[in-house]
Amino acid sequence: MPFVDDLIAFSAQPSADLPAPAVQLAKFSLLDWLVCGSAGVEEPVAQKLRAFGASEGGVQTASTFGGSKMPPRMASLINGAVSHALDYDDTHFSHVGHLSVGIYPAALAAAEDVEASAADMIAAFVVGAEAAIRIGTVLGAAHYNLGFHQTATAGAFGATVAAGRLYGLSSEQMRAAIGLCATRASGLKSQFGTMGKPYNAGIAASNGIECAQLSRLGMTSCEDGLMGLQGFAETHNPDTTPDKSIWNEGRQNRLRFEDNKYKLHACCHGLHATIEGLLLAKNTGVTFDDVAEFVLRTNPRWLKVCDIKQPRTGLEVKFSYAWLAGMTLRGDVTGAPDTYTDALALDPGLAAFGETVTVVGDDTLTDLQADGVLKLKNGETRPVSFDLAAPLPMETLEGKLRSKAHACLGQEGDHIWSILDRLDQMNARAIGKLVAG
Repeated sequence: MPFVDDLIAFSAQPSADLPAPAVQLAKFSLLDWLVCGSAGVEEPVAQKLRAFGASEGGVQTASTFGGSKMPPRMASLINGAVSHALDYDDTHFSHVGHLSVGIYPAALAAAEDVEASAADMIAAFVVGAEAAIRIGTVLGAAHYNLGFHQTATAGAFGATVAAGRLYGLSSEQMRAAIGLCATRASGLKSQFGTMGKPYNAGIAASNGIECAQLSRLGMTSCEDGLMGLQGFAETHNPDTTPDKSIWNEGRQNRLRFEDNKYKLHACCHGLHATIEGLLLAKNTGVTFDDVAEFVLRTNPRWLKVCDIKQPRTGLEVKFSYAWLAGMTLRGDVTGAPDTYTDALALDPGLAAFGETVTVVGDDTLTDLQADGVLKLKNGETRPVSFDLAAPLPMETLEGKLRSKAHACLGQEGDHIWSILDRLDQMNARAIGKLVAG
């Protein structure tokens, strides 16, 4: 069957057929998304979009971070941008993008609109996330390298699938919604470093709601706007060759979503493997004052991203191997966004430690790996190595995400995670109340 036929069939599979590990991970993603959105609620982009939403009016059925009710499309736009404002949300490296911020806002808005259960919303997110990943994989790194932000492009299709499932679209309506999304999906990497980047996540979510709702009302589209002649794939990466069997893999067993990764430190993801490796070394008794030299090897792509030798601001600290290495060994809370102040960039102890750090590129390492050696003042050495691709046991990941939530929000973060075991008994509107705060 053509790619889109497989996609439509996959999107309609019963919730009971979705792999349990994927559903459990989707619950983690939901709570992590709630934490990221709650932590970003006062960011400037959040304030501007809430003001924009208030000026538009409309039927107010969906919850937003910040407390207001909005129409589903507007709520999705706001919640996507707010939850990506701190850039602390989950990442899928094969998809080359962030899943929760583009898909959960659409899933929640649609679920509140139709009064669905939280379990149905979570199942819709799973199929939407898987759709985004596999479409993103087909588009490939070339699509990303051309300048497209796949959180917004492939992510919009995931949001459309999730919303369409909750709105109960027929197969033909889902086909039309995907076709409409093909002419609507957008988002550019040139926006990185501005409010346009989190806005991209909101665009993905709002496009999903818009396309699903229009199809539900009878709006039609071309037969295959995604993979067809002059469709999205052909126009956004001319070398794309869709794998016709891509949906057969993992239909009943393991989904690609199960490789989703989470930011556990409030800094560039390129630093996370190094931080985790240093935490392991710290657990063996190595202290900040013991280190004479730290030689780190990393994938060369990160040298242009997160190897700022002498950061001048708190934001630049988030992109500095030298500073984060010292902070980790010193015991600073790397998971709290408010740790990264401008004063931290002037810390003399970290500046001195930074002089001991040497970072070199090694193209035998993947984007997710770090490898190095700590040379101690007493002449001993300690290896520093970590691979973020290695799966964490669910209990370990849960513990780390709970710690992140507490570091971000204190008791509010603890409260969000307290509902984990009750999600299957909740409805989407109860989740909306958590969003509203």
